[in-house]
Amino acid sequence: MPRYHPRSMRIEHATHDDFLEILRDVADFWSSSGPPTRTLPYHYPFLVHEFADTAFVVREGDVVIAYLFGFVATAELVGYIHLVGVRAAYQGTGLGRALYEHFAAVARERGCTHLRAVTAPFNTDSQAFHAAIGFEATGPSQTPAGLPIYPEYHGPGEDVIIFSKPLAEA
Repeated sequence: MPRYHPRSMRIEHATHDDFLEILRDVADFWSSSGPPTRTLPYHYPFLVHEFADTAFVVREGDVVIAYLFGFVATAELVGYIHLVGVRAAYQGTGLGRALYEHFAAVARERGCTHLRAVTAPFNTDSQAFHAAIGFEATGPSQTPAGLPIYPEYHGPGEDVIIFSKPLAEA
């Protein structure tokens, strides 16, 4: 599989039809991150409708092969990556990194100084990805294995790791 580079691909705004395709094929994007039932509830339509200017897809032909749903938080100017997914056949090709770089540029243009992303303690692929692209794991508590976590961030029994990365000047 070829490596992708932001200049060699076309990153576009996600549409409602893209959202429906992603929901239909969610297992293909998230198969290595646990059962799709764990990730499907986090795919909210408002991320495409209300935050359309920060919801992105990469297509090969007419097929969505990667996506990122994010937004700029207003309480603190932070670019928040809610979800990023890459189809299993395209994982490891640089698509996720390219989407993050694209989103970082958009967030920087809007005055953000940091990016944040949340992942579950069981999602070791996501943890490795974020560490590889320079994010730092944070949390006030730790798992028995020493992972920093925010206990019950998503509700009872739903601990998360919050990754943070400063945005360098362009």
